Amino acid sequence: MRISILGLGLMGQALARTLVQAGHSVTVWNRTEGKADGLGATSVATAAEAVEASPLVIVCVLDYAAVREVLGSVQLADRVLLNLTNGRPAEARELAEWVAARGGDYLDGGIMAVPQMIGTPGALVLYSGSQPAFERYEEALGALARPRYLGADAGLAPLYDLAMLTGMYGQIAGFLEAAALIASEKRPVVEFTTELLVPWLTAMAAQQPQWAVDIEAGDYATDVSNLEVNRVGMDNLLRAFEDQGVKPDLLLPMKDVLDRRVAGGHGAEGLSSLIEELH
Repeated sequence: MRISILGLGLMGQALARTLVQAGHSVTVWNRTEGKADGLGATSVATAAEAVEASPLVIVCVLDYAAVREVLGSVQLADRVLLNLTNGRPAEARELAEWVAARGGDYLDGGIMAVPQMIGTPGALVLYSGSQPAFERYEEALGALARPRYLGADAGLAPLYDLAMLTGMYGQIAGFLEAAALIASEKRPVVEFTTELLVPWLTAMAAQQPQWAVDIEAGDYATDVSNLEVNRVGMDNLLRAFEDQGVKPDLLLPMKDVLDRRVAGGHGAEGLSSLIEELH
């Protein structure tokens, strides 16, 4: 297939390289020259030339404002614009209307991978927007990563993308606080992480599907440690951090939510009920 890519940062280069290796005819454009060297793609001087070259146009730039700036007054009639730029659901919905006004079909995508993962079995890209456009190019997009279509609402891909990133950042925050606590006694962080923490986190993550069921049902009864028990445990944890000279800054927001929920009379509920404090 003929596919154009606008934006050749690390991710854009990985996308182009993978599509070329999959046998597609790839045209690329970037603000600065030289980024296309070694990709095996055809480099053009303007974004308009890139759009003209292919029915599928992939944009991967800094933000949604840059997408509009790059495309400018370029007409998108008979083109599918696939935006793989990170952004917010509201931005995706606005951009879908902007593209439609210029005669194009719109797909939004959330890349759940780093550049080195593109084209490997572990990569995932979330898609939303025009279903006919997705179905037309699904096979080609499968060369980049496992494709997952979420629905016709263009805002769904960035919504799920940001939700998954939220889970990742929460995990990173917990790891960093745990590592700081171990390091405060000059204990080996690598051994702690590989032999103890990762298996423990994996076991705890297995609870989350049931929590999701509880959240959808609004049923927060628990037969394990309730919020009051966790409130006491969190207080003890923070005192230990103080004793060890470690800042608990990444945990304090959760403590505030936990305290608020218990103060509201929900101490007998499970941890999944904290979601009610986030609405």
